[in-house]
Amino acid sequence: MLNRQQYAFIFDMDGVLTDNMRFHADSWLELFRDFGLSGLDAERYLVETAGMKGHDVLRYFLDPEITETEAARLTEFKDFLYRVSSRNLITPTPGIKEFLYAAKENNIMLGIGSGACAKNIEYVLDLLKLTDIFDALVDPSQVERGKPHPDIFLRVADLLDVSPSGCIVFEDALPGVEAAHRANMPCVAITTTNCAETFSRFNNIVAIIDDFTTLSPDNLLEKLSLKNF
Repeated sequence: MLNRQQYAFIFDMDGVLTDNMRFHADSWLELFRDFGLSGLDAERYLVETAGMKGHDVLRYFLDPEITETEAARLTEFKDFLYRVSSRNLITPTPGIKEFLYAAKENNIMLGIGSGACAKNIEYVLDLLKLTDIFDALVDPSQVERGKPHPDIFLRVADLLDVSPSGCIVFEDALPGVEAAHRANMPCVAITTTNCAETFSRFNNIVAIIDDFTTLSPDNLLEKLSLKNF
């Protein structure tokens, strides 16, 4: 029998707990239009940079030499646009609450490793009424490097006192799946942001799901026990 206390589930937030990445994309596009980047579309943002921290998104699309101060200012403005536009649209991914409660009942540790800022994490968890279920929350301010580097997920594992090989990451974005791969963590991919075929190049994927309605913690851990990572 598997010892549930040796395992942890680490969730990216945006695009996993809630299907909200399009709202982030729209807010970034509004910001970039002010800088003359009218040709950029939401799909490119979602595929290439979804899950990255704001500074890295700005360096990627706007200015490789942007300063920390300017990046922080623009990211906060973008996040304000996002919160204002999405406040009445944030809903839980189907099945996520039932999945989280089932994991908790099985003594599985739960963490969040998100590219979102602490204010956005608090905002979403409050709207979803999930503020008390997670054992650890990590945002980019707590680590040196954001996704696709593994720092965020490794920090969550450290806080939960679970080895990386015993952590399963839940991700919708390619930089996040890559971060899990670099952390030597198996990953469940959610198709809210990318289609299933997009994840085919990663060898740490244990399942690809559209939502959580057909997934159970027991079945997931059984899959993990049959694989070597």
